[in-house]
Amino acid sequence: MTARPLTVLFVPESAYGPTNNCIGIGDVLRRRGHRVVFAAEASWKGKLAALGFEEDLVDLAPPAAGGQDAGQFWKDFVAETAPEFRKPTIEQLATWIKPVWEELIGGVKYSHQQLTGIVARTGPDVIVEDNVVMFPALVTAGVPFVRIVSCNPLEIKDPDLAPAFSGYPAAGRSGWAEFRAEYERVHRPLWQEFSAWAAGQGAPPLPDLEFIADGDANLYLYPELADYQRARPLGPGWTRLDSCVRGTDETFALPPALAEKEGALIYFSLGSLGSADVGLMRRVIGSLARTPHRYLVSKGPLHNEIELPPNMWGAEFLPQVSVIGQADLVITHGGNNTTTESLHFGKPMVVLPLFWDQHDNAQRIDELGLGVRLDPYRFTDEQLHGAIDRLLGDDVMRARLGRAAEEIRQRDGVRAAAGVIESAAR
Repeated sequence: MTARPLTVLFVPESAYGPTNNCIGIGDVLRRRGHRVVFAAEASWKGKLAALGFEEDLVDLAPPAAGGQDAGQFWKDFVAETAPEFRKPTIEQLATWIKPVWEELIGGVKYSHQQLTGIVARTGPDVIVEDNVVMFPALVTAGVPFVRIVSCNPLEIKDPDLAPAFSGYPAAGRSGWAEFRAEYERVHRPLWQEFSAWAAGQGAPPLPDLEFIADGDANLYLYPELADYQRARPLGPGWTRLDSCVRGTDETFALPPALAEKEGALIYFSLGSLGSADVGLMRRVIGSLARTPHRYLVSKGPLHNEIELPPNMWGAEFLPQVSVIGQADLVITHGGNNTTTESLHFGKPMVVLPLFWDQHDNAQRIDELGLGVRLDPYRFTDEQLHGAIDRLLGDDVMRARLGRAAEEIRQRDGVRAAAGVIESAAR
């Protein structure tokens, strides 16, 4: 700990993954005696204060009448754009990836004056952002800035690595150049406009085709077991976190209805955003109902529209960290937090990727033999059931995951991250 308590300002993206990541790190800092303030999006009101943090919240768009649930904008966005997830990743660049960047940039511009005021009121010693887009108010505050990359680390580009968002294999370079050319064609005008606007607010120039720059210190979340071999190793300003598992989740007791049944215990979640696609949730649940296993289901924001068969129990949200630790297998959308949390506990995965870096995580898990990647809209019962049975029965792979999980937990990512933030503030 530093000689005096610090004021740490966290600015996470308004989604459960990045926010939970910051909650885990922030909880360690708070317990070390530091003041931790969250400038989260306004729909998180009350949820962070309940965990012992200060809230100084921000609107990223005009407030909705009647208020919103946490991260509601992105849930609605996903529900409306779900048909795009059926397209190949290169086609999603123009129809889904670019619109996401546009929405994020719109939030940056709308919130600029608010964030400037929050920084002035808070008087932070260090600012920590877990997002994919730069906020000029944070990098011009005159205090150390820490960037967290809690998406797949392909976001940190390298010529020897497949392009981010592609889901392409690490072996071979088929399609890489075409994907990168299409990404540039679609995004260069947007990047030029945003970079010029940010410079007008006093921010330093953005790197070519990047919507955020490195910080004074940088953290990325991915265990060594799954990390990539780079042509250009990351510099000393970067620290890898093998996991970042929060200690704030409540404990979870298996419901008697499932505890009394036989079969493997499997956790199924498409994340707070992916579960907004109710049709897909019903498709997966219908297939899993035809297996002999037991399932814990994170039903998501539209939980009232999802019915579960007798071999399942679920709720809108489950304490994921507690649940994964008890499961034999995880069926996931491939969000970075769920992926790294599953590895933290040594659990194999069936990955059903939908958007953004989920395709990259699915490919990585599959090509490393730590799970199986399936197309969420085109898998057959035979494919899904076969993947489950194969992963549950692979004792060699499960032993490998168990050994790796012990190492991951020993490295204690949340405390390592807190230490980097403290050092940056010195």
